[in-house]
Amino acid sequence: MNSFDIKHDRTHTRSVKWDSLNSTFQAEDIIPLWIADMDFTAPDAVNEALIKRAKHGIYGYTIVDEDITNPIVKWINEHHKWPIEPNWLSFSPSVVASIAMSIEAFTNPGDQILIQTPVYTPFFKMIKDHDRKLVTSSLIDNQGHFEMDFTDIEEKFKNQNITAFLLCSPHNPVGRVWTKDELKHLANLCVQYDVLILSDEIHCDLVYEGHQHIPIASLSEEIAQQTVTYMAPSKTFNMAGLQASFSIIKNDTLRRKQEFTLQKAGHKQLNTMGNMALEAVYKHGGEWLQDLLSRLTQHKNYVINTFKKEAPEIRIIEPEGTYLLWLDCSKLGFTPLELQQFMIQQAKVGLNAGLAYGEEGSQFMRMNIACHPDILEQAVNQMIHAISKHQESK
Repeated sequence: MNSFDIKHDRTHTRSVKWDSLNSTFQAEDIIPLWIADMDFTAPDAVNEALIKRAKHGIYGYTIVDEDITNPIVKWINEHHKWPIEPNWLSFSPSVVASIAMSIEAFTNPGDQILIQTPVYTPFFKMIKDHDRKLVTSSLIDNQGHFEMDFTDIEEKFKNQNITAFLLCSPHNPVGRVWTKDELKHLANLCVQYDVLILSDEIHCDLVYEGHQHIPIASLSEEIAQQTVTYMAPSKTFNMAGLQASFSIIKNDTLRRKQEFTLQKAGHKQLNTMGNMALEAVYKHGGEWLQDLLSRLTQHKNYVINTFKKEAPEIRIIEPEGTYLLWLDCSKLGFTPLELQQFMIQQAKVGLNAGLAYGEEGSQFMRMNIACHPDILEQAVNQMIHAISKHQESK
């Protein structure tokens, strides 16, 4: 049996996704399709490496060595056509921690940082918590294909003294995999106006056929010198709980500042199991990833086609990457709060409220499709049934 066909019981494992339904949704009888982790086991190579290490029984301080860095370098070169060097890597427990440290290291209180909304929710909090000023540029919804508003970005670069641009690539939640031309346009603006690029590329390996992730720092030497790139195996291989990520920073001055800030905050050391998992997954995870992408493609197509046929009131933005669907629910006629309550109380599903990603998401919900096919089918049927009853009641 394919590992993606096994239905795993994740309750009572301290899973945020499954064991915090009551505190998150004030309900227990719902199907959780929210926070971005998957209901699939990690690759066998990871689990075997962790079991072998656990049998050793000693969990002292560990180092990152070339058996970890070399497979990462090889993976990024082979999968993303970006030849990097091992000494460009800087490790931390999570991408969010690394971004927070970059904000601390490279900007000052009161500096303005630009993000493109709707976008990953921690972006807002990290900027505000560091006493930086949040500036937003809305993505353009071009008939379901979201695009950057370069006119708006340049106007804000020119007139608002932007220090840094926090990029989400591939984009969460709208699922865009930015093209080379789009990234070049953005990068050239950042160079022209001396704006540091902080590029969250955690979903870089989760890209569907017909699309290619391009690290923005790979575009040119000049752009590489002005970019900090964040990656991790956590989304790709369902390893978020192992707390292992890395930044890629070619600019020596930026990398030293990042390292110093991580050290000062106590975020420099990776845990023993995270170390082991990094080595195993970048050496042996390729085949598993291809199987995952095949399964996610099936799930994506199933949800989109089923809603198109059975509940066309919901406009689903087809993702080019990630296992997250962005659902436009505006035709249901709810307020944002009513929409959230409808999904919980009537459809009995736990989704992410779109409003959390910015005002532009007020009529959207975010849906995680990385689960067992039976669970996905049940959730889709419950949503369609609830929508049908709602439409009949109008």
